Amino acid sequence: MKPELKPGVEAGFEIVVTDDMLAGFDGEVVHPVFSTVAMIYHMEKAGRHVILPYLEPDEEGAGFEVCVKHVGPAVRGQKVRIKAVCTEVTPKRVVCEVTAETDLNVVGTGYFVQAIFKKSQMAERIAALERQVQPGERRI
Repeated sequence: MKPELKPGVEAGFEIVVTDDMLAGFDGEVVHPVFSTVAMIYHMEKAGRHVILPYLEPDEEGAGFEVCVKHVGPAVRGQKVRIKAVCTEVTPKRVVCEVTAETDLNVVGTGYFVQAIFKKSQMAERIAALERQVQPGERRI
């Protein structure tokens, strides 16, 4: 990681809740509100935006831990501000506080931890795992 990444660095963006973001299972909408899955996806994306400018060319990051509370709704068509603020940096981890808010309420709060690693090491681990997977287990 480049040394400029320090606690306080933040990234964020605004989204509008769309039909594909609604809470549902197997194609059936359960509640016509911003789903927890969609919220976590956007929180993780904001955290990724925090680290991207600071990764060295041979480094990558991946989600390691997510702890989030979904505390309020956002309805279809409503704008949601997603923000990640770096709170801790170590050689192998970056922790971000994450939030989702509308003009009316807090939708979610929590934290997101990213593991930082060498691209070559991850490629080796993936290749080793792929060699272990039985041909019948692969579903493409």
